[in-house]
Amino acid sequence: MKLHDLRPSEGAKKKRKRVGRGPGAGQGKTAGRGTKGQKARSGGAKGVYFEGGQLPLARRLPYKRGFTNIRKITYTPVNLKHLAEFDFGEEAVTPELLAAIGLIKRATDPVVILGEGELSAPLTIKAHRFSTSAREKIEAAGGTIEVLAF
Repeated sequence: MKLHDLRPSEGAKKKRKRVGRGPGAGQGKTAGRGTKGQKARSGGAKGVYFEGGQLPLARRLPYKRGFTNIRKITYTPVNLKHLAEFDFGEEAVTPELLAAIGLIKRATDPVVILGEGELSAPLTIKAHRFSTSAREKIEAAGGTIEVLAF
């Protein structure tokens, strides 16, 4: 096989339709555009936004604008005052344990510990995020924190 033997596959190349070139071509006179009207004129096609002069839907519903971030992480908040109500003993406070006692719905959701309330017992708390005040109060009570990855 040589370079001059190369050819495209059969039916791969289609000839361009030349419209408006007389009656013998089959697409003469109106060139497949029909008779008169806006779409028969050059530049006559209006955009999808155009609604015949009526106020477009996108402008009638301004409150629908904007976007929703699909990668937003929604944390389930747990305050220290709720943790103080339970006696955990030496056990580490984890999202699984919080779900078991009913403080959060699902153990798979990311948890943030917030600093509202006081802690009296030293607790080992494992969560995905801690507020600054919660971190200070836990360490002041003699507890430890562990940040979990999600």
